[in-house]
Amino acid sequence: MSTAPSPSLSTVGVATSLRRLYFFRFGFAIVWAVLVFTLGSTLSPVTATLLVLYPLFDVAAAIIDVRSSRATGSGALLYVNMAFSLLAAVGLAIAATTGTAAVLSVWGAWSIAAGIVQLIVGVSRRKMGGQWILIISGGLSIVVGGAFIAMASAAPASVSSLGGYATLGGIFFLISALRLSRTVKGL
Repeated sequence: MSTAPSPSLSTVGVATSLRRLYFFRFGFAIVWAVLVFTLGSTLSPVTATLLVLYPLFDVAAAIIDVRSSRATGSGALLYVNMAFSLLAAVGLAIAATTGTAAVLSVWGAWSIAAGIVQLIVGVSRRKMGGQWILIISGGLSIVVGGAFIAMASAAPASVSSLGGYATLGGIFFLISALRLSRTVKGL
């Protein structure tokens, strides 16, 4: 009789930390999306603050991810993601003073860059479990980023469309967190 190998203690520890982080990211994304759907029809100081907050939250999440998952070897890519997210926060703060088209262009470029990183990190962690959905999410982020850039030149553009992006991303994090539960229970 053969049995599947059980995950190591370090894998379970990383999976447990990532699972908590992914649940938290889901919650943040849903709350953020509701606020953007509610307030995003016009570009206001409140909306601009929300726009800058999202990539800054991504930086904080990547810091937690780096600290909890050193054993996965994905740290360098997470630092790259932090840099992209910091640049996006600054870019969105500037773009918000220019208009919706600029915001959508910056968000689209960030979505493409972050999607590439998420795709690579997900592939590097696939043996841990629960990563296939983040691989798909990374790929979709690349495609949707291009759509945001295209939307920037279409009239009428609205930042409320970013709420859908956050909602879908949050759902992907929720599914990944639930899938990681198998790894956590596997030991």
